[in-house]
Amino acid sequence: MKRDIILAGVGGQGILSVAAIIAKAAVDQHLSVRQSEVHGMSQRGGAVLAHLRLSDGPIYSDLVPRGGADLIISMEPLESLRYLAWLKPEGTLVSAAEPFINISDYPDLEQIYGILRSLPHAYIVETQGLAKEAGLARAANMVLIGAASPYLSIPVSAMEGTICELFAAKEPAVIDANIRAFRLGRKVSES
Repeated sequence: MKRDIILAGVGGQGILSVAAIIAKAAVDQHLSVRQSEVHGMSQRGGAVLAHLRLSDGPIYSDLVPRGGADLIISMEPLESLRYLAWLKPEGTLVSAAEPFINISDYPDLEQIYGILRSLPHAYIVETQGLAKEAGLARAANMVLIGAASPYLSIPVSAMEGTICELFAAKEPAVIDANIRAFRLGRKVSES
């Protein structure tokens, strides 16, 4: 098993949390994990990119080659477009639907969606609405992890266990809401 993943978004959207949850769940499953340093401006609003590689064998580089990503997970639709050159032809893209408009000439959102929908395997996820449905508006990144989880080759129980561990210091209601958000996201890509 090998999964090469590109994580994209803008600072403040929780890309580091997404990477940490996937990486820890993979390690707990005795997989090898390599992650690049997060590239970009991790300050609120700056573009953020991370490479995450999972395997049951050796991994020799932190970076996913262009055209080599099995999966792109993006918290922002325009950031999805930025990294399409890394996606394998048969790869899967999972993107949040909600834009983070921090530039005056942000492209037409329907055009972006059109390009993403033209991919053979793409999911545009209404993360904010599902996070609110789960009871925690800040859990949009958990919705996105859930939507991407069928393409990670990590058991659901391991992913949920990692979410519980990482939020262990929070109130039980926060943990429960994050698990609900993960499950709601997973339903999007299972249907």
